[in-house]
Amino acid sequence: MKRKKPLLGLCPIGKFVFSHEDALKYKAIIENKLKLWNVDFVGVDDAIADGMVRSQNDVRPVVEYLKQKNIDALFIPHCNFGTEGAAAVIARDLNVPTLLWGPRDEAPMPDGRRLRDTLCGMFATSKVLRKLGVRFTYIENCSPDDDIFRDGVDNFTRAANVVRKMKGMRIGQIGGRIDFFWTTIINESELLERYGIEILPIDMVDFIKDVEELAGRDRDRYIEEIEKTDGKKQLSFDDFDSIDQIINIYAVRDAMLAIAEKYGLDAISVQSFMSICDALGCMIEYSCAMVTDTGVPAACESDIHGAISSVMLQAASFDTEPVFLADLTVRHPQNDNAVLIWHCNFPESLKHPDKPASIGSHWILPGQAPGSCHWEMKEGPITILRFDGDRGEYGAICGQGHSVEGPPTLNTYVWMEVTDWPAWERAFMMGPYIHHVAGCYGNYASVMKEASKYIQGLHYEQLP
Repeated sequence: MKRKKPLLGLCPIGKFVFSHEDALKYKAIIENKLKLWNVDFVGVDDAIADGMVRSQNDVRPVVEYLKQKNIDALFIPHCNFGTEGAAAVIARDLNVPTLLWGPRDEAPMPDGRRLRDTLCGMFATSKVLRKLGVRFTYIENCSPDDDIFRDGVDNFTRAANVVRKMKGMRIGQIGGRIDFFWTTIINESELLERYGIEILPIDMVDFIKDVEELAGRDRDRYIEEIEKTDGKKQLSFDDFDSIDQIINIYAVRDAMLAIAEKYGLDAISVQSFMSICDALGCMIEYSCAMVTDTGVPAACESDIHGAISSVMLQAASFDTEPVFLADLTVRHPQNDNAVLIWHCNFPESLKHPDKPASIGSHWILPGQAPGSCHWEMKEGPITILRFDGDRGEYGAICGQGHSVEGPPTLNTYVWMEVTDWPAWERAFMMGPYIHHVAGCYGNYASVMKEASKYIQGLHYEQLP
């Protein structure tokens, strides 16, 4: 997977009063911190003198310059006081997620004078931001060396990445909706109009033809890959009558990846059964797992909103680890706050390193060809997210938990403990969310909460 980050526009704010030299000192400190933390940013030194906004005259050149740079987010650190009107107008005109912070002021000098009144300036700017209807993120006034500053910048840039991925998201839809899954009925027109999310239909007949062509043309390459996988004992292939079935699984993977690259897709939704399984002689869950492992979430069961949830949550991790699309299924038999996170196509890279893994038959679909994944997931903290909506209202529900021990079961799974499972249960039961959720290892609820602030018309719900 390739790590992806947003571009941050760094626009330091000063004023004609207080020490300009001290403001420049803190500008340099902030720039060095962003470089140390590997934040992708561009300053405004080429747009205005000293790269520091000090009057309303700086607004237009800064806005024009940062628009040319196509920034994804704006950081307006107040370095000695604050030119509140200029700062707020710049944020309004750029219309991207905006971060407000300033370094904590030192004690007055022996003669009583102060070099900076940073906190005072931020109070003024926050009022004007609200006056102009600008949504913004604020980090508590602190030293540049404090963890709260580093963590706040990290949280904000992750949130900005989620917002960036929501703009112009493209989901490839292979086949139609599975007819008996009414829970996955979505309003494609609303997604396009409200969020700019485009659904690209992929004809199932053409897709199967592409798979069959790949399977025939690259047969030898696929056989070699299968033998290497089985030879390393990474996983076993069970219940297959012919190697051609396994070859088709790998060909489905490559056909999906080719479509994703050709059309610039952020994710794929696929009608994962039954017609495609009948046509190819295999289930395609392992195909979806391999595609998701590359950083392109492949949502089974025609779940468009599940695919969107996956893209959002993966963006919160800066695309450092693949997501998985799961069902909330059964409560833990002994732990009242734990639940089974389950499905049949979680990425192989997330499996428990000490547990066996196999590709075989799906235990609740008797008579279907093999191709489902069977392994327990690794240990660690987990974030759960669902983007969903109905009746014209959209929301994102998010919560965090941690893997716990539980009884073994089939397909891909992990038992997850949360603080208050009954509250989770009620929230999903009352909706508008269905029980298909995107999961990602790590703690990203605060990121999703901040990102939702900048996504118009999206109600955010935090689970305990």
